[in-house]
Amino acid sequence: SSHPCSSRPRSAPPPPSQLGTDAERETSEEEEERMADAEQPKKRTFRKYSYRGIDLDKLLDMSNQDLMELFRARQRRKFSRGIKRKPIALLKKLRKAKRETAYGEKPEAVKTHLRNMVIVPEMIGSVVGVYNGKQYINVEIKPEMIGHYLAEFSITYKPIKHGRAGMAGKGAFLPF
Repeated sequence: SSHPCSSRPRSAPPPPSQLGTDAERETSEEEEERMADAEQPKKRTFRKYSYRGIDLDKLLDMSNQDLMELFRARQRRKFSRGIKRKPIALLKKLRKAKRETAYGEKPEAVKTHLRNMVIVPEMIGSVVGVYNGKQYINVEIKPEMIGHYLAEFSITYKPIKHGRAGMAGKGAFLPF
């Protein structure tokens, strides 16, 4: 016990007066029981999604111009320079895929190479197959993805795994 900290006295447990009275302990147990009862029948509530303070229903009704003003600078610039034919075609295909699905089911994936497409509220609920240079990675569009690019959800490389020590150069034989 030559360690400098070992000579310090250990802190004693708090006196019973600080732990709380029996009555306080009983009320906390009652509260816990009440909370358990309240959690049981209650259905899971989903918090309403809002993008920059505007809820989803209003976002869907917005024009491209109003929507553009909500996006960040890079996305605003892209929209202000005009929406080209390819993104419009992709949106049409997504609408068609969504129309043709039964209620409560996921729509058919629409394959695309448009990794630079900005996700707009209209695309929510769709499944997009985003090309990563080798294959199409299916991405289900969720409200949180608004304003991001499709490319952000389709990784182009395989993450490397470190820590495979001693594998280099020892393929065929091991010396004894």
